[in-house]
Amino acid sequence: MVVNFKVFKKASPNGKVTLYLGRRDFVDHITGVEPIDGVITVDPEYLQGRKVFGQVVCSFRYGREQDEVMGLNFQKDLFLASEQIYPPPEKVDRNSTRLQERLLKKLGDHAVPFAFNVPASAPASVTLQPGHEDEGEPCGVQYYVKIFVGETETDRSHRRSSVAMGIRKVQYAPSKQGRQPCTVVRKDFMMSPGELELEVTLDKQLYHHGEKIAVNVCIRNNSNKVVKKIKAMVQQGVDVVLFQNGQYRSSIASMETQEGCPIQPGSSLQKVVYLTPSLTCNKDRRGIALDGQLKREDTNLASSTLLASPDQKDAFGIVVSYSVKVKLFLGALGGEVTAELPFVLMHPKPSKVRLVHADSQAEVECFRQDTIDCADAEIAAHG
Repeated sequence: MVVNFKVFKKASPNGKVTLYLGRRDFVDHITGVEPIDGVITVDPEYLQGRKVFGQVVCSFRYGREQDEVMGLNFQKDLFLASEQIYPPPEKVDRNSTRLQERLLKKLGDHAVPFAFNVPASAPASVTLQPGHEDEGEPCGVQYYVKIFVGETETDRSHRRSSVAMGIRKVQYAPSKQGRQPCTVVRKDFMMSPGELELEVTLDKQLYHHGEKIAVNVCIRNNSNKVVKKIKAMVQQGVDVVLFQNGQYRSSIASMETQEGCPIQPGSSLQKVVYLTPSLTCNKDRRGIALDGQLKREDTNLASSTLLASPDQKDAFGIVVSYSVKVKLFLGALGGEVTAELPFVLMHPKPSKVRLVHADSQAEVECFRQDTIDCADAEIAAHG
């Protein structure tokens, strides 16, 4: 049986250095991040005594490119890993993966494997959706693997002998559900003998992208006020950690209803409201957090950010959270009663990839030499 496996390939503009990656999504397990592994091929005659270095770069853009005037720069590049790849350091004793072994066999003597380790505290890949009039790169956190030729790893790389490919640091949903979210809010009023009680319950804590959220609303009106309208919404919270006041919220799904209203004093109401947060309803809304984007690939709303502890927020990261908010409107004099419940929105963990067999074939996706990660063509490489 012949099994195809996908490989991403990109060459430097002069064609002397080529980078191969078996995947572009690397999973953050909270306690650690999967190693970023791949293979490079080099032309030894071109090096003339120089070396080949590799780096993992985290690029954090926190301002619009069009606002960079008078020498201002709203981008920080963090080098999370950097090491010499060719000639291979003698001290490094590293076991190659099955994919690397297969590529080394296919690519010949000038192929060299590599692996980088990224700290667990590194921020997740997140993009803030730009507005219609915004130009240039969007704000957010992006990663890429960079390979270049030089005398030392601090040398300034030349574009013609460098290659960079975008990757993502992603998190997947935990395998177990947490405690079912539930809250009760009671409000009393002046000159009112009783209180108004609002109970909100979600059917579960963890949702996958595209799932419908069932919000169970129970209202007990023991006050002398009248509930005239109910509003339920899903809010996305974004915390740009670099800024002290970098927190904001956006409503990404909402509905208002007067069904069952008005709720008169002494009466009650129980109903279930369904909300489905999706990017489709939030296209082109500036500031909505999206999962890190690889060009030519569709994306979705950003997944919730899972942290080992609240103190582990990276200074150059963007923390995303979600909550359901329910409001009762009591009229101009009565005011509002509000309840809020946090929940987790993520992708399910994908099924395990089949092992690479000895008789497998590589499906190679190539990238243009003059871009970082824009797909140009997809070809099948045999033999």
